[in-house]
Amino acid sequence: MPKSKVTILFGGDSNEHRVSVASAQNVASVLTDASLWFWTREGTIQAVHHDELTRFSRPFEVDFRHNPLNEWDDLEAALESDGASSSVYFLALHGGSGENGTLQSLLEARGISFTGSGAEASRLCFDKVRAREIVAARGIRVPEAMLFGADPDEALHHFLQRTEKLVMKPVADGSSHGIWFISQKHELEDAIRAVRASNTPYIVEKFIKGQELTVGFREQKGELFALPCSEIRLAPGRTFDFEGKYLGHGSEEITPAQVTPETAAVAQQVAREAHKATGCRGYSRTDVILSNDGPVFLEINTLPGLTQASFIPQQLETAGISMETFLEQQLSIARNRAARSGTRTTD
Repeated sequence: MPKSKVTILFGGDSNEHRVSVASAQNVASVLTDASLWFWTREGTIQAVHHDELTRFSRPFEVDFRHNPLNEWDDLEAALESDGASSSVYFLALHGGSGENGTLQSLLEARGISFTGSGAEASRLCFDKVRAREIVAARGIRVPEAMLFGADPDEALHHFLQRTEKLVMKPVADGSSHGIWFISQKHELEDAIRAVRASNTPYIVEKFIKGQELTVGFREQKGELFALPCSEIRLAPGRTFDFEGKYLGHGSEEITPAQVTPETAAVAQQVAREAHKATGCRGYSRTDVILSNDGPVFLEINTLPGLTQASFIPQQLETAGISMETFLEQQLSIARNRAARSGTRTTD
């Protein structure tokens, strides 16, 4: 089958907008012939010159600015432009409409090929509550939890008394935005006020003590392959927030994780089951806590970060897999999936 042209789509409407720009920089440094579409915070789509993206500095700290080669009012208008439907789209997007199934539904409805999971799996995984339910049905442990607002505030105070420490996080968000770690009554009261003011659905989980690992999975020729585990170590008093995750403040990422092969295999099995249970395609990354009572599933990401600082590139390097090989495999999966469903993938 002749290769279709490739368009890297990045930016988007989520809190991970800047992370997406950094992922696109890394992907574009390998896919040098790809077209670049920047999804602005305002919702327009802008064609970007390759050099303007790859040379942009401090993407995690400063919003991307450039001189657009072309611009469309929105994504639907861009997809209706000449030749757009014949491209395969590499989704360097994280969070929001780019990962929650909205974009995937739009592309599927038009028969346009794209990387990553389909609309149904994307919606499921982005909803932490539904993902927990699906994974738990496979017999995998998940933290005890309750939904914020589903019960009176007194229930949260009782939950804290029973468990000593809680984690409050948005039901649908990523990159450690808006997460609260609570061990004191006054911290819970502060979190309740902030979450109520945000008008955002939250889930409250029991904090699980243990070793935190994150595991990437990739698909190749219809089979799933685990990547080496990564370990997250935090400095005393720190949490794995945005600054720790992308700016290196108070955290250490170790790849491969300093665990036995048997322990790594346990975490990888949880990630495998989560990937399969939720119907992911192409690749995913699952966060796991190794507690004294065994592994505990935290969450799964359908479009994990691909920045130079992200876990998937770290794990690929450890496994001896080049970024070029990985990206071409993902594009091949997108093309083959499109071919089976009758999608047009050539110019």
